[in-house]
Amino acid sequence: MLDGIIFDVDGTLWDARKQVGEAWFEVKYQMTGETTDWSFEKLSSLFGKEMRAICFELFPNYPEEQALAYGEECFEGELKLLRQNPGVIFDGVREMLDELRKTYPLYIVSNCQCGYIDVMLDTGNLRDCFDDFLCYGDTLTSKGKTIRTLMARNGLKNVVYIGDTQGDADACAEAEVPFLFAGYGFGTVDREYPTAKTVADIPAVIAQMEK
Repeated sequence: MLDGIIFDVDGTLWDARKQVGEAWFEVKYQMTGETTDWSFEKLSSLFGKEMRAICFELFPNYPEEQALAYGEECFEGELKLLRQNPGVIFDGVREMLDELRKTYPLYIVSNCQCGYIDVMLDTGNLRDCFDDFLCYGDTLTSKGKTIRTLMARNGLKNVVYIGDTQGDADACAEAEVPFLFAGYGFGTVDREYPTAKTVADIPAVIAQMEK
């Protein structure tokens, strides 16, 4: 019997790519005068990566310390914009979470900065659905290690992690926990996993995994 379900954020619970991209590119232009002409596919590919990696993608021609500092400014700008213009919670997320939390405690682990999960929970009116959450900004470690940290502080032994990228699958392998692929999200995986094709499918897939 599962004693907890852990969710990813981007591509699993909501879509904030448009808003985040706007914030990153505007702050980058303000600081450097450089414009960014990434495709939406390129932008999407960064979601789920650790923040350091995103900084180096955004500022590839700058020394490491400067790229990280500029990246922090972009992330701060992102949070300000999302408070005013939030991402979009996927259809059916509230109903799915309400169904699951009748049986399981629910949690979040994401590779984001501190404050990002709070923005999603507050603007999406989802804070009451979750028992705890952790992010890269809290632990400064890999997602797999962050999953284990959240499990340890909540006394969890048997969880499933729900995410939408190969990076999420790899984190589950590192954390030694089962992975449920959110097939409606942003990414792909390199082999077959239990898959939810829609948000509404998640409870049924979890029930199947419990058998």
